[in-house]
Amino acid sequence: MLKGSKVGLRARYEDDIPILRAELYDDVVNGSRAEGRPWRPITPGSKDPRLVVDDTDQRLVPFSVVELDGGTLVGTATLWGIDNHNRSAHIGLGLLPSCRGKGYGTDVVAVLCHYGFVVRGLQRLQIETLADNAAMLRSAERNGFVREGVLRSSAWVMGEFLDQVLLGLLVQEWKPASKG
Repeated sequence: MLKGSKVGLRARYEDDIPILRAELYDDVVNGSRAEGRPWRPITPGSKDPRLVVDDTDQRLVPFSVVELDGGTLVGTATLWGIDNHNRSAHIGLGLLPSCRGKGYGTDVVAVLCHYGFVVRGLQRLQIETLADNAAMLRSAERNGFVREGVLRSSAWVMGEFLDQVLLGLLVQEWKPASKG
C-alpha cells in the first residue's frame, strides 16, 4: 500500500465494487461531471473498467483509497493515460460523498505524485478538471500543480458545455510532502 498522511492507495478489492457502484457511479450528476463521456448505469456483475481492474492494461493504474486510520474505503484514485515514451500521465480521483471536504483529495494527489514520480519515474503529471471543481483545483494547487490553461466549453455535462482547467506538474517542481 502507498501511504500519505491520511489515506492509503491499495489494490481494488471485490468488496469495494458494490460500494463504489452505489456511491460514485450510480450518482448521475457527479458521474456525469467526473467522466468525459455520457453517464450510463453499470450493470451488477459487469466487468466495467471503472470498477473491475484489468491488470493487463499498462496505461492505467487504478487504486482504491482507504483511510489509514481504520482502513475504511473512501474512494478511487487513478494514474491513467500513462505514456512511457514521454514519461507522462494523468491523475484522477473520486471520493465517496461522505468523505468529501476532509482533506483526503489533497492527500490522494500527493500519494499519486509520489507513485508517478518516484515509483514510475515519470517527468510530468497532468490533471484536467471542470473549472467549477474548487475542491480538485485546491487539491492540485496545494501539491504544486500549475494552471496551464482553460479549455473553453470543452465538456458536455448534463445539458451544457463547461470549461475545463488543465493543470501540470513537472518532477523538478514537485516537493514531496511525505515519504509515500
